[in-house]
Amino acid sequence: MHWIHLGIAIVAEVAGSSALKASNGFTRIGPTILAIAAFVVALFFLSLTLRALPLGTALIAALGVFAFQQNLDLAAGFGIALIVAGVVVINTLSNTTTH
Repeated sequence: MHWIHLGIAIVAEVAGSSALKASNGFTRIGPTILAIAAFVVALFFLSLTLRALPLGTALIAALGVFAFQQNLDLAAGFGIALIVAGVVVINTLSNTTTH
């Protein structure tokens, strides 16, 4: 069930981010309300997910290690390193992102 919660959280976060962009700096009421609602849903389902799954992204994982004494194995560390490397490559070398 926690994987379903995670999926809902991810979909809601993507919807909230898209609505946030469409809100034009909170100047359009419909997308603003949708963004707020979607982020509330995302946080709720993420909180349910974190009951069963450990924290997993780079900064969150570091917080989990230091604040919650979670352990990362070699595969988790390697995966996080790949995520960080991918973000760096996309933001420094790719022309497809908008800055």
